[in-house]
Amino acid sequence: MQQPICGYHRDEEDHWVAELTCGHNQHVRHDPPWQNRPWVTSRAGRDSMLGHLLNCKKCDEGAPRDWFDGARIEEGKDQ
Repeated sequence: MQQPICGYHRDEEDHWVAELTCGHNQHVRHDPPWQNRPWVTSRAGRDSMLGHLLNCKKCDEGAPRDWFDGARIEEGKDQ
């Protein structure tokens, strides 16, 4: 299911994670040649992708949300 990006944060390994409006998180790495996302390497690039649709596999699977109304929840713990 396509969901828009509404924000970003870094994970515990310092990788960029997109926050989707559905409440799920999705890593957005620039790791050529496997993932080519140079926009993730700069703030301006990330800002330019706000609202861009990503395919959310978690929605397709019916997975619970990773965060609610701005509160991040990962692995059952508040961040």
